[in-house]
Amino acid sequence: MSNEAPDPSRRRFLTGAATVVGGVGAVFAAVPFLGFLKPNVEARAVGAPIEVDVSKLAEGQRLEFEWKGSPVWVISRTQEHLNYLEDEAVLRGRLRDPDSEEDQQPEYARNLYRSVSPEVLVVSPVCTHLGCIVVYYPGIEPQPFDNDWKGGFFCACHGAMYDMSGRVYSGTPAPSNLEVPPHRFVGDDKLVIGEDPEDPEQEVEAT
Repeated sequence: MSNEAPDPSRRRFLTGAATVVGGVGAVFAAVPFLGFLKPNVEARAVGAPIEVDVSKLAEGQRLEFEWKGSPVWVISRTQEHLNYLEDEAVLRGRLRDPDSEEDQQPEYARNLYRSVSPEVLVVSPVCTHLGCIVVYYPGIEPQPFDNDWKGGFFCACHGAMYDMSGRVYSGTPAPSNLEVPPHRFVGDDKLVIGEDPEDPEQEVEAT
């Protein structure tokens, strides 16, 4: 057994190292979605597909990614959101392009949900007016900019509004719906942004 006195500097180093490791662990515990598969910066810039695990995506939640140098949001719509989208009497008369006739989405996403899945929206949050990033307002409740808000997106720059499918409201400055990038599902848990479905005809039917 050694009779040497403990080295205070070594003790401080070990304590500091343990604190750093513990801090890193806390960060990963607080941000569980950092485990998603992400390509490197160069690959994202040229449009390499992004593979995303959506198994833990809660209703109403939004995840943020980058594809081709621009932001992409993945949003889980609630059943209440879907109910309002499917009730044409609620929103259709307020929308500039309710049938997505403008080419702002792949052909297989030219449907009521503008998606290959009713529950999951994949959308660019870049306002089609002057390129500001819109704000996500999922709540179905009156807002300062709309007393009959059913959830969706609002551009604070100049007042453009979009519904939960990214369809623009009439009477706002944005000329077209939000852009929907190519996307497909692999099973129930993985979403690939930047790739078309292998069989688009089996996806959501146009309405």
